[in-house]
Amino acid sequence: MAQQGPRLPGARRGAAGEQAGHEARVEQASPDERLVGTAIYVDGRRARSPESLAETSRALADEDGAMAWVGLYRPSAEELQAAAEEFGLHELAVEDAILAHQRPKVERYDETLFVVLRPARYLDETEQVELGELHLFIGPDFVLTVRHGRSPDLSAVRDRMEAAPELLRRGPHAVLYAVLDAVVDDYAPVVEGVQHDIDEIETQVFGGDPNASRRTYQLSREVIELQRATSPLLGILEEVGANYAERDADAELHRRLRDVTDHATTVAERVGGFRQMISDILSVNATLVTQEQNEKMKSLTEASYAQSEQVKSISSWAAILFAPTLVGTVYGMNFDAMPELHWSFGYPMAVGLMIVVCVLLYVVFKRRDWL
Repeated sequence: MAQQGPRLPGARRGAAGEQAGHEARVEQASPDERLVGTAIYVDGRRARSPESLAETSRALADEDGAMAWVGLYRPSAEELQAAAEEFGLHELAVEDAILAHQRPKVERYDETLFVVLRPARYLDETEQVELGELHLFIGPDFVLTVRHGRSPDLSAVRDRMEAAPELLRRGPHAVLYAVLDAVVDDYAPVVEGVQHDIDEIETQVFGGDPNASRRTYQLSREVIELQRATSPLLGILEEVGANYAERDADAELHRRLRDVTDHATTVAERVGGFRQMISDILSVNATLVTQEQNEKMKSLTEASYAQSEQVKSISSWAAILFAPTLVGTVYGMNFDAMPELHWSFGYPMAVGLMIVVCVLLYVVFKRRDWL
């Protein structure tokens, strides 16, 4: 992300393989090992690396002007309660962090700021968007991060901040800025991935792919979730900026936060545009499906009409041929007492009757366009 003022060095994220290995180790770790990336900073530089919350609290009390940065990954309720006792966190904020599945928001509890973010990453293998959840407790002299997903890579954020002590010495709110910056930056590849999916779906729709509808609805759900994660960002950044102003934060943090806000605005606008694009694709797809169905119905109707015409023609000739058959059948019965049986004009009369009936039926069917 381009920024005003000096840039943070070391902006490159950690390798995907190293990150996956780290996550796997955290998943299998004991409760004590879920405390990751704990450090005490003095004047923007790491002074200590405590191995427990209690040790962190004691070290923070021993160092004047120190700041603690504690990271937790998918902690249990007991672990969060222990952190709450050490840092004096409000019970309502702790309850939200335990339950997780919170909407993005920022709340203030006395001197502590509680921020909930929904970072995202794009999975190229499955072409899906994966949303995580990140909680931050920003106190006067501490930062506590609670991750409930694989993103963002806070170890990379910590490395960037430690490489820029002039920024880190600005305290917990500088860390909050860095995390917000990382979360917003991580939306960029997600947005590009979704744009690529939309382009592919458009090709499928106009190519008549029958799987386009299913994929469109799946992407629509992902975009809705992504919009729920990104749309509150502007309100969060505005609230954080107001908090900076209230605390008389220096101009550098304000400039950097405005830069994050600009990028967050771009992300929110693009995600909102995605929803409209998918809505348009669904409308076009529905129109194309309807047209295809109409063409099929038209073909079926034409085939049915042609078949009906053939049936009428066949029925007409069957009726015409049935008339002489009926007359011949009647006079072909071997009964001595039948009228006209021994009449000399019986045969011409029978033949004439057959002809008259056939001609009459032909004229009738012809007028009705059955022949």
